[in-house]
Amino acid sequence: MKLETIDIHELLPQREPFIMVDRLTFFDEQRTSTRFVVRADNLFVEDGVMDACALAENMAQTCAARLGYVNKYILKRGIQVGFIGAVKNMVVTACPRVGDVLETTIEVIEQVLDLTLVKATVRSGSQTLATAEMKIALANEIEEA
Repeated sequence: MKLETIDIHELLPQREPFIMVDRLTFFDEQRTSTRFVVRADNLFVEDGVMDACALAENMAQTCAARLGYVNKYILKRGIQVGFIGAVKNMVVTACPRVGDVLETTIEVIEQVLDLTLVKATVRSGSQTLATAEMKIALANEIEEA
């Protein structure tokens, strides 16, 4: 399956206007990447600049896209909701502007039962905008496929 053909809405429990990723661009067992274009109508954009908290949500939704891909295309089941359990060592070096393309990559550090620890990086071009470690806890319920 070509990742660029997947509608991101099939992978995420979030709905508009709270979608913070446009496309899944890479997936393997350890690493997942997404792309997102910052638009002027985004909830987190003010005066042409996206707020730093949106970068954390973008990281979390990259985790959700990974989980959605695993559930839908590998395990053949519905979407499972995850929650941010913790954010550690988050560093924001710059906030993106309208028109910037965000490339977000998460790397699984550890996965134990319903907890996943990832290292996340958000870049725009060659500039690293933010990094963090996130702990994602999974809900027990799975939405219908």
